[in-house]
Amino acid sequence: MEQPICVTCGVQREEIADVCAICADERQYVGWGGQAWTTLSEMRSVGYRNRVEEIDPDLWGIGTEPQFAIGQRSLLVETDHGNLLWDPMSYLDDETVAQVRKLGGVQAISASHPHFYGIVVEWSHAFDDAPIHLPEADRAWLQRTDAEYRFYDDEASPLPGLTLVRCGGHFDGSAVLHWERGAAGRGALLSGDTIQVVMDRRAVSFMRSYPNLIPLDPATIRDIQERLAPYEYDRIYGAWWGRNVSAGAAAAVAASADRYIRYAGADG
Repeated sequence: MEQPICVTCGVQREEIADVCAICADERQYVGWGGQAWTTLSEMRSVGYRNRVEEIDPDLWGIGTEPQFAIGQRSLLVETDHGNLLWDPMSYLDDETVAQVRKLGGVQAISASHPHFYGIVVEWSHAFDDAPIHLPEADRAWLQRTDAEYRFYDDEASPLPGLTLVRCGGHFDGSAVLHWERGAAGRGALLSGDTIQVVMDRRAVSFMRSYPNLIPLDPATIRDIQERLAPYEYDRIYGAWWGRNVSAGAAAAVAASADRYIRYAGADG
């Protein structure tokens, strides 16, 4: 029996349940029509496909068409020491595997938070059991067991030049990936929903829940800033196609944090 995939959040679990544990949490929601599940076989049979597109040198986006579940796209970072897949999608097929193998395959996998765990185990197995690096703080949110998980506390370096940084906020283990050579050597962050690139793409925001509009407290925002302080970065790649802060990203995060705290009615 194939492992089911939640139609609302796109996270795969061991077996069908009455409700998806990810969606039942206050940060997400069960679909308005009730809990629904699908499988990879079902998705393949109705014509889903993945678009693989170069975003910047050594950075590729992978997005499912038509849009599925939350609709984020994955990022594949190429390095001299191997490739890392960030925020794995909920769909995978032979064509995608072949395309990614032409780019050097996948040597490490990680994700920003549990909403974007997708079918992470399927991706790992498709690429020679690539290690899955996730924060210990979010271990309880895993919906599938697997031997390839590698848990870290506050920081980890899955490949040289790439650092996972647990920032907290959206989830206790919410993380970003710092790419030292990104943005032509100026540094970049892959932020998922930990730091959300907003629609004007000059600023970011921070929330406990985006669909349910639950804010974070000012102290948590400052803590996120402090955890990022040691890292230099000029660009942020968000969770959706085109949602990037192309330059001055560190300053944008600082100004956005100040704005958030000001409108929260606190002085920081």
